[in-house]
Amino acid sequence: MTIVIHNAAIATVDDRDTVQYGAAIAITADRIATIGPSAEVLARHPTAERIDGTGKLVMPGFANLHTHLTMTLARGVFEDLSPPHRPPFSGGLSPIPLPDMTPDERSAMAELGALEALRCGTTLVLEDGNDLGEYAPALAATGLRFMLAERAHDRTGASIGDPAPFQLDRALGQQHLRLIEDTYDKWNGRAGGRIRVAVSAWAPDMCSPELLADLAALRRRLDTWATIHCNQIWGEVAAVKAHRNRLPTEYLADVGFLNDRLICAHCRCMEPAEEKLLGEARAIVSFNSAIAARRGLSPRIDDLERHGCTIVMGSDNMAEDMVEVLRTGLFMERVRRADGRQPSPEQALRWATRNGYRALGLPDGGWLAPGNKADLILIDLERAHLVPVLRAVSTFVHQAQGRDVEAVMVDGRWLMKDGKVLSMDEPAVLARAKTAANAAWARLFGSRRDLTVPAGFTPDALP
Repeated sequence: MTIVIHNAAIATVDDRDTVQYGAAIAITADRIATIGPSAEVLARHPTAERIDGTGKLVMPGFANLHTHLTMTLARGVFEDLSPPHRPPFSGGLSPIPLPDMTPDERSAMAELGALEALRCGTTLVLEDGNDLGEYAPALAATGLRFMLAERAHDRTGASIGDPAPFQLDRALGQQHLRLIEDTYDKWNGRAGGRIRVAVSAWAPDMCSPELLADLAALRRRLDTWATIHCNQIWGEVAAVKAHRNRLPTEYLADVGFLNDRLICAHCRCMEPAEEKLLGEARAIVSFNSAIAARRGLSPRIDDLERHGCTIVMGSDNMAEDMVEVLRTGLFMERVRRADGRQPSPEQALRWATRNGYRALGLPDGGWLAPGNKADLILIDLERAHLVPVLRAVSTFVHQAQGRDVEAVMVDGRWLMKDGKVLSMDEPAVLARAKTAANAAWARLFGSRRDLTVPAGFTPDALP
């Protein structure tokens, strides 16, 4: 059946950033059939299901190219425990570790993250983590698109940002390589092609040159994508200097890890020469603006883009609201550039939608045109903070909230409609996540009496 959404504003994110008002979009099966004036589109599809789009904005769904869904477990904790930006560096992203979770708990927290992502208009997610097969079934059931990036490292006894000597565990790295390949064999192409699998290297200071070379070879053999946390914190830069006498991006270039199918997350503690190296490789940079702002750091996005990098966006830890990510990225870059006009709302929206799809090999997604994938969202514009709608894209980028997303479609299937999530049991997801989080934190603080419980921590998650 064909669906026609009519009398709407449509932000296409095409090459000209076209916005049509009083327009209609027709969806047949999993593709966009027609976009144009409402009367013309309705006449072409007289038997279609009609959805009145009056007061709505139709736009592409968001592509979140860097996140860790299970880290929803640390909401309200890790955001305020960032590592130091100056020596001495001791490693880690927080003085409190993420609690260990059972497979069921990991699945519960991942479902929670996916639920938030869906509610805030995300249609494509790159999930970076370990043992992704444990919760891949739950993610597939959400109806969203996923690139699952199974992570590898072979350094032990330390975490990101620790300049202490590199302790190599070659067997650990080989174990991760086998798991990546196994996850690829089991999940790549599943769920009607909505699930794909990529290679992930944890970070430059967590991987030996041999492991990075092995991962690069595996990526080529599987003909897939790779991702890495790159220049995330200043401790990481210090660690790579201590271990390799190189800057992180120089180290990656030395071992042949840079390429145009590599998503480099963060890139916020970076020398200009490294930005040029990434651009020469045509690497993809995930601008994780909201977590960057929380950590008090900012990448030079304009420089990276001018050097040749593709800029995409990601939410990273604890939150999955890409509306927040989009606006924070615009604000951060304007402050950094001291430019009140650039980047434009249209450019930021492209980073968060079309660029992400294209970067992951889906050039017919992330923007609205006949023949493209029917991955789209509906925004309720009839809200006090959005009226009057004089420039739809600018109004959305500057003023919208995640809760303004009213409907989400992937492959022509409604995953959320009229504000109701259809592909997940929302009350059950929330209940499971609360139980899992309380249990995991109680175990951690019960077994680690040396840890300082953050001020204001709920008693439900204490032993």
